[in-house]
Amino acid sequence: MVKILVVHGPNLDLLGKRENDVYGNETIDAINRDIKKEAGSAGEIEFYQSNHEGDIVDKINQTRADGILINPAAYTHTSVAIHDALRAKNIPSVEIHLSNIYAREEFRHKSLIAPVVTGQISGFGKDSYLLGVRALITILGGTRND
Repeated sequence: MVKILVVHGPNLDLLGKRENDVYGNETIDAINRDIKKEAGSAGEIEFYQSNHEGDIVDKINQTRADGILINPAAYTHTSVAIHDALRAKNIPSVEIHLSNIYAREEFRHKSLIAPVVTGQISGFGKDSYLLGVRALITILGGTRND
C-alpha cells in the first residue's frame, strides 16, 4: 500500500460555498471521501488543508508519504516556498486544480509549482483530484484490489 498526502491550499475549505460556477458544488469533505474511494485498498490517504503558506511548507517537509497530491490554490502563482519544499522533498507529486487555470485570468497562467512536480492536472473539477490520485498510485507502483 502506498501512502499519499493530499494537500488542499488556501480557501479550499470553502468549497461548495464560494464561486460554484468556477469550483463546483462539492465540499472538501465530499472530495476527500471520493479520493479515498478512488484510492481503494491501494492507497493510505492523509488529508491536510491550510490557508497558511508556512504550514503547508511544514507539512510537506514533515510528511513520510510516498507521494503528494497538491492543490496549492492561489499559492500556485506566488509560492517559491512551496516550490522549494516540493523540490527538496523529491518524491512523486501531482499538482491539481479544479478549474482550468490557463482559461482564467492571465496571472493564473504561470505555475511556480509545475516545474517541481511529476505532473499537473487542471480543469476537470473534482475529477482532477481523482485523476491525480490514480496517477500517483500508478507511479508509486500501487495496485487496486477493489
